[in-house]
Amino acid sequence: MERRVNMLKGILDTSSYLIGILEEDISLKEARYNQQKGRRDQLRESISQKENDLAESIKKKELLEEVNILFHETADFARDQSRQQIESLVTKFLQYVFGENFSFEIELEQSRGQAWAEFYVVSNQGEYKVKNKPQDARGGGVVDVVSLALRVAVLESHQSPPVDGPIILDEPAKHVSEEYIVKVTKFLKEINGLFGRQIIVVTHQGHLAQVADKSFRVELKEGKSEVIDGILA
Repeated sequence: MERRVNMLKGILDTSSYLIGILEEDISLKEARYNQQKGRRDQLRESISQKENDLAESIKKKELLEEVNILFHETADFARDQSRQQIESLVTKFLQYVFGENFSFEIELEQSRGQAWAEFYVVSNQGEYKVKNKPQDARGGGVVDVVSLALRVAVLESHQSPPVDGPIILDEPAKHVSEEYIVKVTKFLKEINGLFGRQIIVVTHQGHLAQVADKSFRVELKEGKSEVIDGILA
């Protein structure tokens, strides 16, 4: 009987020991589970934050793209407006000097992120339309007229900030023939009245001096330049 009691006691002790080991293992597993759960919750929170950051970055990127598109559209619009203003003024100058059959066109191109322009003088010859670069159209006279008109057009179309002051021209129409030189001088007078901008011309051509409000003659005497007092036109 005593032996049986001792066996049962041994079994109970062994069971208690095993239960203790199991409880300790369960505690360790619970601690590890809670630790892993905590890390999982942190990861979920981190993922959620990253997703929010990503969504915010996407919104900012879309906004920047929209702004960039707007800037390009604004730049294109401003460039097109300037093109039209310059074309209009140069066309008027060409038609004033050479006749209604002439016009001026600018073709804008985009290459490697840079805008560049090609200039053309267009003449209507009956049913035909001839398009040439200024230097190839009707000799040097056209080049002079286009060059002169472009200077004025660029100055007047530049508004940010506006360019003030007179226009100073050195022999602006030296290649224009006698047939058209008077019209050039009259158009310079028109520009002066239209834009209210003083025009100062240095020239050997008497036609240009004749339409001026005031003209001066410079003569070389004994190796020195002498300015003869202003002569009203």
